[in-house]
Amino acid sequence: MAAPAAAVSPRRRRRFYHHLYVWVLVAIALGIVFGLVAPDQAAKTRWMADLFIKLVKVVIAPTIFATIVVGIAQMGNLARAGGLALRTVLYFNITTVFALGIGLVVINVLRPGASLGFDLATFDTSAADAAIAATESQDTGMTSFVLDLVPASFVGAFVDGQLLQVLVLAVLVAVAVTSLGARADGVVRALDTFAHLMFGIIRLVMWTAPLGAFGGIAFTIGSNGSAILGSLAAFMGAFWLTCLLFLLLVLGPVCRIAGFSVFRYLRYIKDELLIVLGTSSSETVLPRIMRKMEAAGAPRHVVGMTIPTGYSFNLDGTAIYMAMGAIFIAQAFGIEVPLTTQVALLAFMLVSSNGAAGVSGAGLVTLAATLTAFDSVIPVAGIALIVGIDRFMSEGRALTNLAGNGIGTLVIARWTGDLDRERLRAVLADPGSVDVDALLSADAPRPGEEQPVEPEQPVDPNPRVAPTEPASSAPAVHPAQTT
Repeated sequence: MAAPAAAVSPRRRRRFYHHLYVWVLVAIALGIVFGLVAPDQAAKTRWMADLFIKLVKVVIAPTIFATIVVGIAQMGNLARAGGLALRTVLYFNITTVFALGIGLVVINVLRPGASLGFDLATFDTSAADAAIAATESQDTGMTSFVLDLVPASFVGAFVDGQLLQVLVLAVLVAVAVTSLGARADGVVRALDTFAHLMFGIIRLVMWTAPLGAFGGIAFTIGSNGSAILGSLAAFMGAFWLTCLLFLLLVLGPVCRIAGFSVFRYLRYIKDELLIVLGTSSSETVLPRIMRKMEAAGAPRHVVGMTIPTGYSFNLDGTAIYMAMGAIFIAQAFGIEVPLTTQVALLAFMLVSSNGAAGVSGAGLVTLAATLTAFDSVIPVAGIALIVGIDRFMSEGRALTNLAGNGIGTLVIARWTGDLDRERLRAVLADPGSVDVDALLSADAPRPGEEQPVEPEQPVDPNPRVAPTEPASSAPAVHPAQTT
């Protein structure tokens, strides 16, 4: 009987310049220098980041659809799939509440906006016009959220790149496929092959990540300059500090309870963190993080359900940004927000922020939509204060969301008893043993799956002796020596 193919196997170490994260790191450094030295030219490089993000997004929706359908169908138990989905949504909403809470605590303690002293009557609000206009055409209530779960047509979700709608469609198709039983085996195999193909495309696209990272960082530095960074440095510093505190004080203990170290986990996903840092979007590494979580011991059905769901319901970074941004605006205009109003704001944000996790820039529009409902207390026009630095905040949001998404996957796998803890321990101890490029190959077996093995031939009880042939000059190869 053949042993399962291990996700972690001894292999020859690649030279440092063969690693994607090295080139992404170099691109980020060059982008920062270019943005400082030639800001006018750097401000025109956003197209590089946009091109990379579009290349990735074009395969994200079909990849998620195929992965979820195959994962649920292979579970063969709709009750189990429903329990997994419920635990996933429950876990992510609980962590979002903690993120909102820690954001409110830090912004009220540090009060970075209290010293600005702006007067709303003389404040230039033109920079907020675009964000406010984006909220006027949409309803941010619960009814709108529920209606937006269903696309106008089956292909509409894929055309528009609406991941939450793709998730709903995938679950419906998976339920239908499961109810067909053996008749749907061909459909499941076809979708599984299709998912492998999409991962193969992603493997090729990811090598353009340094280009996207360079363009994104250069644009951010060149278009904002140092003046706005200086005036709002306290708020940016408080936000990044809060994201770090959330990671260490909230997700750190969660990781410890689940049996692994948050620091080793962050080392394991360093490539993905660097790519997100350059592009400001966690969507760019969605296929890579899925493969890495499988390699770390989370089964395919858990990864297929949790990662895509997390991209709509895992709002840790976005929640921190929204909570801190709202109170910062109030502080900048000398407005004291009562505690009861802050709690109401927190509850409203928990609902209004759904769906904004993986989209670059969506946090600003969502914040504007939330403040519109509380405009009698906090002026929505104050959004103009943080429009200029939103790109820097977007990076922090995306990094926090990505880290929380992967942690949530491993925690839920442990919660359901499906986590391979030995494999997770081995992978986190030696992250270099996982070759994510090989895992993204279209023909690569999934971690933990058995390699195809030729069936053993039955032994003939009455073998016939074949005629003796002339000896060949080629050396004989014993089957045990083949590779």
